[in-house]
Amino acid sequence: MTSQRPPYRADIVGSFLRPASVKDARQRAAAGTIDPIELQSVEDEAIRGLIDSEVEAGLQLATDGEFRRAWWHLDFWGGLNGVEVVELDHGIAFQGVETTPKGMRVTGPVSFPADHPFLAHAAFVLAEAARRSVTAKMTIPSPTVFDFRLDADQIRTDHYADRDAITDDLVQAYRDAIAAFYDAGVRYLQLDDTAWAYACSDVEMEKARARGIETDGIAERFATIIRRVLDGRPDDLVVTTHVCRGNFRSTWIASGGYEPVAEQMLGHTGYDGFFLEYDSDRAGGFEPLRFLPKGDQVVVLGLITSKSGELEDPAVIERRIAEAAEFAPLDQLALSPQCGFASTEEGNVLTEDEQWAKVGSVVEIAERVWPTAARP
Repeated sequence: MTSQRPPYRADIVGSFLRPASVKDARQRAAAGTIDPIELQSVEDEAIRGLIDSEVEAGLQLATDGEFRRAWWHLDFWGGLNGVEVVELDHGIAFQGVETTPKGMRVTGPVSFPADHPFLAHAAFVLAEAARRSVTAKMTIPSPTVFDFRLDADQIRTDHYADRDAITDDLVQAYRDAIAAFYDAGVRYLQLDDTAWAYACSDVEMEKARARGIETDGIAERFATIIRRVLDGRPDDLVVTTHVCRGNFRSTWIASGGYEPVAEQMLGHTGYDGFFLEYDSDRAGGFEPLRFLPKGDQVVVLGLITSKSGELEDPAVIERRIAEAAEFAPLDQLALSPQCGFASTEEGNVLTEDEQWAKVGSVVEIAERVWPTAARP
């Protein structure tokens, strides 16, 4: 199965369960018993093995599994100028479990540094992917998540009067990041995003209002931020987004279909592709896909859950793809797991064998649904 341009018919969100070698090395590094160079060596070896497994599974892309990160988002933000990752008095509340109590704090002007560590991470994946003739994919958190999740009391600088005052610098930081990744050789970049899913949830919107966030017109605000970030990007750079309802140790946060945000998200952001969770009733129906403009943009249907090891019935997945095709052209659809397998280093509750069985199922189903996978 070949395709000229991502997202591919069989694709992945990006993160994978951390192997025991990486978990052990990160614990030893935190304890000070090995140095950063030794940790990096272990991570390098594990990522090479991961990319081999991705290729063996039949994927046309490779990620680093986010093996060098503790979090899907905080590690990137902590590398920005003017942002620190700090201990808080609370974590993020999921269904029945809470993350470790860490968050972000703005301490000065926000910008993207030329030596951000993710650029070195990208260089490693690019080199390893090139050796295997697959496309390197990099994942970073979306600026809309930063905009939505930043608490007003975590702005600890006179440089910004409030959350809104940060927006211009945040947009420029992301524009600079995209330019830097492109200059490093990245041609497939994904912005992971929980903010859109929160905006689909009445419960989460009520919590947001309690935090002092203006929720009227929030979808328009998010779309504007993304458009500003993506405006003028190179034509050969594919930028997608993954919309997540929460993914921590197989639990979740938000519920609600895409209807409240679909028109803005699909029609007014400028993304090349949208990885949308559709593995449970919490995501609602496929009707919001009617807002996908006719053309080259692709919705990657997250019909295979990453939250459990039970393998889905391929016939059911193929039937659901056909249902989605009633609202968006089949040629503008693709398939992936609903989320990564380890949005944080703790990982979801399934085994590595089960994880790869899921990926293999995605590839096999996609080969049947789209037997000629190339698209313009």
